[in-house]
Amino acid sequence: MADLSGKKVLVVVSNRGVEQDELKSPVQTLKDAGAEVTIASQKTGEVQSLVSDWDLGEAFQADAALSEVNEADYDLLLVPGGTLNADNLRLDEDAQRIAKSFASGGRPIASICHGPWLLVETGLVKGKTLTSYKSVKTDVINAGGTWKDVEVFRCPAENWVLITSRNPGDLDAFNEAIIKELSA
Repeated sequence: MADLSGKKVLVVVSNRGVEQDELKSPVQTLKDAGAEVTIASQKTGEVQSLVSDWDLGEAFQADAALSEVNEADYDLLLVPGGTLNADNLRLDEDAQRIAKSFASGGRPIASICHGPWLLVETGLVKGKTLTSYKSVKTDVINAGGTWKDVEVFRCPAENWVLITSRNPGDLDAFNEAIIKELSA
């Protein structure tokens, strides 16, 4: 595995509803590779994950509130899915600000499952090709993006890189693409 020492990743989540494995797996993979990972939520404290959008999953701790994050300090933005998580994030002004800042700064964003809803809301999918959970397809197309049904997709259009995957079944490929991007 690549050595990501010195790389910093910001993970944005809501305090309830993030899909457990879509948070846990990339975070652990990044930490194992030496990256520093910060989980930021709407408020500090507990982040309650769900499994398949229904069953209670593990509880995680938010390292920072979204409103307190200086996104310029990070090399990559990670937006996990979970329907409730993504629906909350897409309406959160701080999450929107952070995503827009990464894109305008030419820094990569990685998003899985319903996570691209945040990018739809901010207008960042326009001109991009991506994948997501299948129910997000129409939103992507209506927002000016191109949707593909593939395991993982890397799109460098619009002067910033977007890495996307469809669902927890794609996590190995998603994690590998993130590691590769941060190693470049």
